[in-house]
Amino acid sequence: MVSEPRFTVRMNARQVEHAAARAAERAANALREDLERLRLGAGISVPELALAAGVDRAYLYRILSGEAAPSDETRAKLAVALGADLSLHLYPNTGPLVRDRHQAAILEGLLAVRHPRWQPFTELRVMRPSRGWTDVAFHEPAENVIVATEIQSELHRIEQLVRWSAEKAASLPSWEGWERLGTPPSISQLLVVRRTRRTRAIVADAARQLRVAYPAHPDDAIAALTAPGTQWPGPSLVWADVRDGRARLLAGR
Repeated sequence: MVSEPRFTVRMNARQVEHAAARAAERAANALREDLERLRLGAGISVPELALAAGVDRAYLYRILSGEAAPSDETRAKLAVALGADLSLHLYPNTGPLVRDRHQAAILEGLLAVRHPRWQPFTELRVMRPSRGWTDVAFHEPAENVIVATEIQSELHRIEQLVRWSAEKAASLPSWEGWERLGTPPSISQLLVVRRTRRTRAIVADAARQLRVAYPAHPDDAIAALTAPGTQWPGPSLVWADVRDGRARLLAGR
């Protein structure tokens, strides 16, 4: 018997490779700019820098022209020679590309109960000012509002989740389908969290900041999403119960 995979990935291997190549190119360009800025600021020639760092002169010219990609060790040698610190970091942007099976079930549940007046768009890729993926967005043309929806089956850093969600919502105009919506809609947010003992405890500990980020009552959000004639109340956090691979939205805070 083959067990169901726990995670799925929003990007395929080619898309991941393409995005990684762009990120590596940006990092390489930044390194070259830093090397030139520090070298010129110190009044050091390229041959002098190569000698001080113990790096082949021709190789350094190739690095500075973008023809060669130096190793971390070479970067460190050049940094030491310039009296600089080398720092390599992974900076969180708007969340990972993986989604687990509970998130998939919650998305199916949302799509099943939403009223037809809400047009759903899934897996929205945003590019600026932040890069990432929005799980689903619901557009209501008559009300001219779009609700950027994030689905979480587990909770870790609440402050990071709130920031990521807000940044991705603000970046919706960079989604490739934005212009098809016509008059630019107002942007709101919905956070759907799988209800477990752990997630309830985390939400209770962060209740004040979550109420600031998602002030609307969940009952009002559910009513607006599932019934006609109910206006969207604003950013809201809604619980979802997942059992036997099926999810349902829960009323009440």
